[in-house]
Amino acid sequence: MLASNAYVTPAELISSLELSGEKELDEQIKKWILWDRNAATLKQVIDAVKEKDWEALRIRLCRYNTIGTAGLRSGMRAGFDSINDLVTIQMAQGLSQYLQDVYPNVAKRESQGVVIGYDGRFNGKRFAQLIGAVFLNSSFRVYFFGRMVPTPFVSFAVVHLKCLAGIIVTASHNPKSDNGFKFFWSNGAPILAPHDKNIQAAMMKRLEPLPSSWDLSILDDHALLVDPFREVYPAYYEAMKKLLCHAFVETNECSQLRFIYTPLHGVGFQYVREAFYQARLKPLIPVVRQKDPDPEFPTTSFPDPIDGKDSLNLAIKKAEEEHCTIVLANDPDADRLAVAELDPKGRWKIFNGNELGALLGWWALESYKTRTTKPNVPNCVMLASAVSSKILGAMARAEGFTFVETNVGFKWMANKALELQGLGRTVLFAFEQPIGYMFSLNVPDKDGINAACQVATMASYLRSTRKMTLIEKLREIYDTYGYHATICNWFTYENPTKMIQMFDKLRRFDDNLLGTYPKCILNGEFEVKSVRDLTTGLDTAFPDRRTRLPLSPNKQMITFTFNNGMTITFRASGSEPKLRYYSELFGLPEEKEWDEINETLRRMTDAVITEFIQPTQHGMS
Repeated sequence: MLASNAYVTPAELISSLELSGEKELDEQIKKWILWDRNAATLKQVIDAVKEKDWEALRIRLCRYNTIGTAGLRSGMRAGFDSINDLVTIQMAQGLSQYLQDVYPNVAKRESQGVVIGYDGRFNGKRFAQLIGAVFLNSSFRVYFFGRMVPTPFVSFAVVHLKCLAGIIVTASHNPKSDNGFKFFWSNGAPILAPHDKNIQAAMMKRLEPLPSSWDLSILDDHALLVDPFREVYPAYYEAMKKLLCHAFVETNECSQLRFIYTPLHGVGFQYVREAFYQARLKPLIPVVRQKDPDPEFPTTSFPDPIDGKDSLNLAIKKAEEEHCTIVLANDPDADRLAVAELDPKGRWKIFNGNELGALLGWWALESYKTRTTKPNVPNCVMLASAVSSKILGAMARAEGFTFVETNVGFKWMANKALELQGLGRTVLFAFEQPIGYMFSLNVPDKDGINAACQVATMASYLRSTRKMTLIEKLREIYDTYGYHATICNWFTYENPTKMIQMFDKLRRFDDNLLGTYPKCILNGEFEVKSVRDLTTGLDTAFPDRRTRLPLSPNKQMITFTFNNGMTITFRASGSEPKLRYYSELFGLPEEKEWDEINETLRRMTDAVITEFIQPTQHGMS
């Protein structure tokens, strides 16, 4: 036995352990022990070896994180499938090498470089420092935020500072045990293919950490290291103010409307407070117990405002104490926004993402026409993802602007918006059902700070000039453009294989014959008019049966459109073990039987789940 108080080299440690006897697993165990310099995660692996927990070690060491929704996200623990110091270095070395391949000019890397930020999660600063060390060692200028920042600040900084890329350490609204990395390309938007695959490939070629990657002393004093906060902070708010016309700022100054705000223990408070100050809104009233960053998220089991009232309980209680009628909530990295309003009967209405998208889409057009001397509405564009309400499409048909549908995720919407802007179009707004909103392209990604300011300004304007609430304005929008009923929910699953089998069954619905999809529900009462399968590239709505949206062969997503216009999409989440579904049924402006539309949508959604998905059979709950 080795003496416990003597220094033991990794090789000596390996020779002292009884390994599994499985060639692949033992090779991975050896690599981890040789490479990892974090005492805590190294101990996790050694303890598992001593306990002969081979199954856990196979899971953690024999598979690698893959770049998903614009980055990597996982639990913080030892393992190549997790987020930890070693995986952070591997990711940074891969990203650094890929950027060197794309930008071989050293002078360009030294002058433009990368932006690195982190939010309030456990280990966030530590991971950001490791990333910074890797890039400084590769002769990149590193704009390293020296304090916690919201995700939109990194996207904005990439554009403002003309950087080559941006990375923020965040797991957004995931549980406290998670962390991750989100990547932005040189246009400030979340990365798209082929960058994701190329970064992954570069990472897999450089898994062994360089000794210099562990040495954080390089961050003490380096000519290429800059904290961009003092430049980016005022520039962000100057760009934001340009979206607020003078008349709206004057209305804000006179309005008596007050707002309760919670960042859900995230980083948003100081940034939204400044936004309100710049827009001349009444000062925020924060939920004190949730105001400051706290990686424990002590007052909520899941810091996710998408799920509604459970995460907003304290904010609604505070609103009732303060006699306020509107609640605003950001997720922990402040790129999403949730809103609730008190109705005349004393009930709280929590707007879903599609309802807020309708309100903010109307407001984006109203703002543009107000602040622009000669508005050119036919040149304007709004965007939404394939799983979001098509209310913007109804607005576009009535008002004359262009509506564009994209694949799921702001990486698609932001990059498409930038493409359209490059063609001379004016991009006003983009949204996605999971409460993500983008105004203009100052931040080519969802931005919960600007969205909070816009909602508050809209609410103040409606109250002051029209004596109208947000709830009443939403009803007016539906009266004008047609009622849009939506249902968004999910099933959880433990076995990804069964989830994939479920999708495969949908593609072989008739006698296991490939290419046959379900044709009807409720004994033929509603027939399927078309099927769009973005995994295979099929779209039966077109004569050539090819989808017009980009193919995503590694993502499971199928949309059914019925003969009455109802659509329902099933999609495997890219960041969680969830099968999400999104259904919508809308009426024409003259169709006012909204309860009937709601009931038909509910009945059809239930039938599709029962007849097509069969969740119990596929291990979903």
